[in-house]
Amino acid sequence: MKRNSPLIRLRQMPVHYGGLVLVASLLCLVFSGSLSLAQKSIPEQVEWSWYARPAHPDSKLPNVLLLGDSISRNYQPRVAEQLAGIANVYLFASSASIPDPRLVAQIAEFERLERVHFAVVHFNNGMHGWDYKESDYEKGFPLFIHAMKKSFGSRVALIWASTTPVKKDQDGGASNARITARNSIAQHVLHGMPIAVDDQYTLMLQHGDLYADSVHFNSAGSQLQGDQAVHYIRAALAGDHSSGANRRDGQPAAQPAADPEKEAK
Repeated sequence: MKRNSPLIRLRQMPVHYGGLVLVASLLCLVFSGSLSLAQKSIPEQVEWSWYARPAHPDSKLPNVLLLGDSISRNYQPRVAEQLAGIANVYLFASSASIPDPRLVAQIAEFERLERVHFAVVHFNNGMHGWDYKESDYEKGFPLFIHAMKKSFGSRVALIWASTTPVKKDQDGGASNARITARNSIAQHVLHGMPIAVDDQYTLMLQHGDLYADSVHFNSAGSQLQGDQAVHYIRAALAGDHSSGANRRDGQPAAQPAADPEKEAK
């Protein structure tokens, strides 16, 4: 696939669905001309971003953001359902991956658009960007944490969700070996930070019968994912922000590390 001449066209379309106002930003790559984006970006054939917000957010409730890709988008309705009356649930999903510098810009743009104070950000971004090396992922992860802290405030409670396994390895794309490697990288980067770990990988490893395709899960699988995400979000809203207190993998509680914003510089 040629990658040296994309022209990006952005269309935003409000969509009313399931009590949410969705703003789908579909970025279609048409090859003509030279690459005008940041030189380190490696775009996919189709790029997209997707926003979802409550139709009528309750100003008395805390706000929760699911930040991820199409995996997060699939379990967002379940999270919103389970947290009804407890929190306003927002979604920002994108095909831009953690090593892609465009993701940082998209997060900042989302914050400027919404102007919402989020008490909790549950992030799950790992199913795109397979043209980047694992070393790129490792370099990009601290910058990603820094971008969230910068956009949403240093006091926001962060929850990292591990990338889920795929049903079948894809040539040149997602494979379970690379997913495991990236999850390990993320855990290493997060070690010592007060960021909770939602182990979605281990959860869905036990449910190989719930795939809708080679990557995504069916409605039953998405409900399981949403229920586990809600478990961690509820704990964060209750003030339990320590990684160890929320982990299900038996690892000891992590001690707070230095400010990740400083580490990312």
